Amino acid sequence: MGARAQTAALINADVPGEAAQTFTSATPGPGGCFPSCATLGGKATPYAFFNPQFTSLYAWRNSGSSSYNGLQLMLRHGMTHGLQWDFNYTFSKSLDVGSNAERINQFNAFYQADQIINSWSPNQLRAVSDFDTTHQFNTNWVYELPIGSGHRFAGTSNRLVNAFVGGWQFSGLARWTSGFPTTIETFTSFPTNWELPSAAILDGPKPKTGVFFDSNGNPRLFQDPAAAQGAFRYSYPGESGQRNELRGPGYFGIDSALSKSWKVAESQSLKFTWDVYNVTNSVRFDVAPLPQTTGQLDQPASSFGLYSSTLTKPRVMEFALRYSF
Repeated sequence: MGARAQTAALINADVPGEAAQTFTSATPGPGGCFPSCATLGGKATPYAFFNPQFTSLYAWRNSGSSSYNGLQLMLRHGMTHGLQWDFNYTFSKSLDVGSNAERINQFNAFYQADQIINSWSPNQLRAVSDFDTTHQFNTNWVYELPIGSGHRFAGTSNRLVNAFVGGWQFSGLARWTSGFPTTIETFTSFPTNWELPSAAILDGPKPKTGVFFDSNGNPRLFQDPAAAQGAFRYSYPGESGQRNELRGPGYFGIDSALSKSWKVAESQSLKFTWDVYNVTNSVRFDVAPLPQTTGQLDQPASSFGLYSSTLTKPRVMEFALRYSF
């Protein structure tokens, strides 16, 4: 991809009578400059506007801003007929200029557009937070199975039979969210801050995102990686880029447990538990953020938007027998 550039005029006030000079900050590419080109008096002078003593000066201040607005709905069913059940839904939006902790250094979020790049315009990266989820559904339950002495099924069973079939409890929790946001980064584009690369900017039709598989069976964020890559451009001087403009998959998972307790003595008991994590063995790919190797505009289209990690883990079962005294 050819270099994109923007020019501006500068006047050095410390040198009397010096004319305005023109510089061009360019992103890398065939024939491009790294990290910039400059022309002083008609003569090309690479790196002319970078002080040899430092490339960036850092300072901390409490000028960041964030906001959260949400609607929460909850339903609760107290323990009745052996069932206790909770359900809640959240519709929300979280905005900030960066979602990292204040204590991080300049390299902890190097490729995430999560630090202020243009200190004269700190809100350039204000966008939805890295953890923003528009929709969230959560539910949990505890259900005493109606089997055994005094219950609907096998209600007249004797003590021995009831020890095997009675007193079982089924519990669990489930969660589903809408897609998480992600940012398309650049690996070697430093048009504004030499310490931090600016993010890419959506400059064409918004690409369709989700989970798509290529001819080799590899999961991708984009249905058409080449077209998606062509929809973005490098940032110009003074621009910080665009943050969290795309959405990937959300999260889905169900965990459950089946358990039973036996009273051995007045102060002694035995409990069996069968836990199952990710009951449906669902797979949700991690898009926030994409790996440095696939979420950057500099990457070949063949690897652009490839997933390499998941939000979920494969189904796991755990059996436990606990004796309390």
